[in-house]
Amino acid sequence: MDMTGEHTIAAPREAVWAALNDVEVLKLCIPGCEEIEQTSPTTMEAKVVQKIGPVKAKFAGAIELLNIDAPASYTIRGEGNGGVAGFAKGGADVVLQEVPEGTLLSYEAHAQIGGKLARLGSRLIDATAKKLAAKFFDNFQEHLNGPDTPEEG
Repeated sequence: MDMTGEHTIAAPREAVWAALNDVEVLKLCIPGCEEIEQTSPTTMEAKVVQKIGPVKAKFAGAIELLNIDAPASYTIRGEGNGGVAGFAKGGADVVLQEVPEGTLLSYEAHAQIGGKLARLGSRLIDATAKKLAAKFFDNFQEHLNGPDTPEEG
């Protein structure tokens, strides 16, 4: 499964970079994240609960940051085991560019799944992955910029 996306975040690139590398921010922004701990400057361990179709699983996994070019880009690679539900592993290349509106975050991600999850069908998995990515970036943007409030008129 492959996914790409872009999000403009109304914050300076250094602030976006710092937030992407802050375990407390990640814990707040990753949907279903119960626990995340930095184990070295470039590695983390996390526990995430997700419901994908009829399967609910608790994933325990490791995350590693590679090819770090602060504050412009990095590769994030992760692997999680969900017990009988199966496993997920993958990575993403993340690039931050300064734009007049703040920072353009673009990513190219790929993932593999196995076990019960793999039998659910690629359309359900793809839709869930896109929904989770959108939720992460909504949470991330709200964390950096505050909640969107409608203008009073």
